[in-house]
Amino acid sequence: MSEAEAVTSFAGQQMYREEQTMTQMVWRAFRRHKPAMVGLVTVVVLALAAIFAPVISPYDPERSSLLEKENPPCIHFLGCPADQPTHIMGTDELGRDLLTRILYGGRVSLSIGVMAMGLAVIVGATIGGLAGFYGGWVDNVLMRFTDMMLAFPQLFILIILAIAIRSLPIEALRGTAIASVLSIVLVIAVLAWMQVARLVRASFLSLKEKEFSEAARCLGVPNRRIMLRHLMPNTMSPIIVAATFRVATSIITESGLSYLGFGVQPPTPTWGNMLKNAQTMMTRAPWTAIFPGLMIFITVIAINFIGDGLRDALDPYKTER
Repeated sequence: MSEAEAVTSFAGQQMYREEQTMTQMVWRAFRRHKPAMVGLVTVVVLALAAIFAPVISPYDPERSSLLEKENPPCIHFLGCPADQPTHIMGTDELGRDLLTRILYGGRVSLSIGVMAMGLAVIVGATIGGLAGFYGGWVDNVLMRFTDMMLAFPQLFILIILAIAIRSLPIEALRGTAIASVLSIVLVIAVLAWMQVARLVRASFLSLKEKEFSEAARCLGVPNRRIMLRHLMPNTMSPIIVAATFRVATSIITESGLSYLGFGVQPPTPTWGNMLKNAQTMMTRAPWTAIFPGLMIFITVIAINFIGDGLRDALDPYKTER
């Protein structure tokens, strides 16, 4: 290629990049991250499988059949006896289809991860934004409170909060499966906002000294509008990345609480309480623990891959798009 052709090609690439929107540039960079794309496809497939669980599986997740209890994985075209019902992942100690319970449990586990992440981001962004924007005693009080929350042993606090919230005289937080899920979301979110608060505070400390922020202040724009319309949009990149990782952390936390018996209570299936129920059957029915554990592993790895891809795609120092 001649020098003139190279210059023309470079100029064309620059014009193409300038015509792209920020969303297009981020998506283009994200697509080049192969593990992130694999993770995105995996999460989408898992979410769709959970949503359409009644279509995928003909079984009721809570229907028990003692005649079929602890049956191993069975698929007819792979040699399973024709007179035995098909259970792709086998059955548990009550004869319930394991695949069905994993699909319905995915609804609960993924919902808890997303809702806990959303609540944690709202609380963290609010506290971090106020601390970074106002500074002074406001910053000292809010950040010392954040440091105090980080200093507590989280598992201990999670267990105490799980018990305390369920004992509150609020009907919306007890008695039903939805109430159980909401209480766990609150428990996880209470101890999940601190990292987001620190990220937002650091961004606000830098952004409030920029020219556009000073100009808005000189024009008499109210502080609330400056925070919401000028500073917060410029903080979305680290928030999005932190939120992605927080979904994975929330799923692991819910699984741990359910495994310890403080999470979502049976018969509502989650991947965590399925593992808890399987601990007495590890030797005679190992599939009851392998498949729920595998789903947690795959989901968390996929979400972490997405977080890695978003971190690279939203990195402002990476100019090559």
